[in-house]
Amino acid sequence: MTAAEPSSPSLLPADARAHLRARPLPPGGVRPAKDLCSDCGLCDTRWVAYVRQACAFLDQHMDAMERASHGRTRDLDDENELYFGVQRRMLTARLRAPIDGAQWTGIVSRIGVRALETGLVDAVLCVRASPEDRFTPVPILARTPEEVLAARVNKPTLSPNLKVLEELPDSGIRRLLAIGVGCQVQALRAVEATLPLEALYVLGLPCVDNVSREGLRTFLNSASRSPQTVVHYEFMQDFRIHFRHADGTEETVPFFGLDTPTLKDVFAPSCLSCFDYTNAGADLVVGYMGATFGRQWLVVRNPRGQRLLDLVESELDIAPVTSRGDRRQAVQQGIDAYDKAVRLPMWLAEVVGWFVERFGPRGLEYGKFSIDSHFTRNALWLRRNHGAMVERHLPAFAQRIIARYRLPSS
Repeated sequence: MTAAEPSSPSLLPADARAHLRARPLPPGGVRPAKDLCSDCGLCDTRWVAYVRQACAFLDQHMDAMERASHGRTRDLDDENELYFGVQRRMLTARLRAPIDGAQWTGIVSRIGVRALETGLVDAVLCVRASPEDRFTPVPILARTPEEVLAARVNKPTLSPNLKVLEELPDSGIRRLLAIGVGCQVQALRAVEATLPLEALYVLGLPCVDNVSREGLRTFLNSASRSPQTVVHYEFMQDFRIHFRHADGTEETVPFFGLDTPTLKDVFAPSCLSCFDYTNAGADLVVGYMGATFGRQWLVVRNPRGQRLLDLVESELDIAPVTSRGDRRQAVQQGIDAYDKAVRLPMWLAEVVGWFVERFGPRGLEYGKFSIDSHFTRNALWLRRNHGAMVERHLPAFAQRIIARYRLPSS
């Protein structure tokens, strides 16, 4: 897709040249989304001119984005599309030759490297860590494989990825691969037709529960035995948080043993009001939530997504998605436990974790468990904190999922 040929006029701003006259908002100033701002970076660029149409936390245009990006909206009567979005293929995979130091086997990094090596793109929008702090994100337009590899490993904090759009006009970049999470992708898709690009590919990460840097410190201090040495972590399908430390050792903590009273309010308000867990606007999504343990979960949404997968498919050990168990009772019980900030003693958390690991949801059913849990939590949070915006902020697919459960009264 080129800037002159947008796939759908529904995402175009009324004045597609407004950014030529606009200026970025000053650092530290109040953002249009106020407390719901996810710091996606758009307001740090001249494309702030379109923030009213682009910001996921001011208004939702999920159907229009899906139609523009994929040629159609998700089928709400198809259970997998209801949960995971528009798809052409859904599979699990891992790199046969894992990338050293990658968070898992390195599929995302490998796609970025191959996109540059093959000339598919001129640059990759990715996020490296600050030299001063391993969890402080620094968005870059990577021009070399070495720069892409230096950005491996997730940074689980709010990140202004779109800030680097300000560099595009004078960069010589005409073909871009953007790696990002849902709120960033929604804003990027909204302004896509105004960017000085001939082609844009979007590699999406599933995303939930980001925090500020201070919030991350609170989480690590509460959950890990050695917070100062954690390199990365992930909430995994075995219902445990897996921490990797600088010396290569791993630490696991059962979900059910977290200090919920301390952590209940640590997540960013933007994440507590988000319903794009599975990154509906990306061409290709790579995560873990719908896979069995040790594998990655991939969703190809359109031909551009398949082209990205083509770059590395011959290097992957591929298997079909699977599903096992029934999530529904666990979700309903979890809604009440989270709302009451229940904290189990660690010995009981280990027992519950052992049982759930062996008999609980797996594969796609685990992914649906995670979506159900977060959508119901977020709907309740919105209702209590931003009641006037609940109905217009909930996409149709989220409404249908949430309606399956009983939420506590406000």
